[in-house]
Amino acid sequence: MTAGGTGTGPTTLLVIAKEPVPGRVKTRLTPPYSPEQAARLAEAALHDTLETAAALPVRRRVLVLSGQPGAWLPRDAGFEVVPQADGGLDERIAAAFAGCDGPALLVGMDTPQLRPGLLAPVLTPDGWDDCDAWFGPAADGGFWALGLAEPDPELVRGVPMSTARTGAEQRNRLLRAGLTVRDLPVLRDVDTAEDAAQIAAACARGRFAAAFAAAQREVSAR
Repeated sequence: MTAGGTGTGPTTLLVIAKEPVPGRVKTRLTPPYSPEQAARLAEAALHDTLETAAALPVRRRVLVLSGQPGAWLPRDAGFEVVPQADGGLDERIAAAFAGCDGPALLVGMDTPQLRPGLLAPVLTPDGWDDCDAWFGPAADGGFWALGLAEPDPELVRGVPMSTARTGAEQRNRLLRAGLTVRDLPVLRDVDTAEDAAQIAAACARGRFAAAFAAAQREVSAR
């Protein structure tokens, strides 16, 4: 476990991620990409996400990881590394929130276009005033961000994951609990080759864009 870092705000930032091992990550990218190329794209997405996370004014930065950390983990950004819990994605997210004290914001590794400005509304000094939850919907019907002023695992546990209704079900769960919910912009996840192309175009200066361009060259050279 790396040493925990501190920022300037009250929020714990959770990044839930999977070690970018060929054949275990981004399998929907194969084809057209090989498992090795898909893993390199996943690693680049994770790197860009963690770079953004390192720049945010938060109290704690926690990488909730399936697998082992690698060279893509910033060494001087104060990330705590904790293992993901067993079970489905809902159980793993619930367990991540259970380890938090005070406001917590969870993001995934699938939105390398994430930049600090997108999360600024949450992390301003009044980001949690009159707000119980922040919700970032994904274009595929899921969600890319979930923030809870008072983390309660039961707000996530049992929500069906990886469906076109996941985001709607999760947001409805928050509303049914009587929470005041504020929304973040819709973002696209890296799931398919089309997603990867659109996201690379949207973040042309990041490592993900470079990895995508290299993968495209390799595919074209076959």
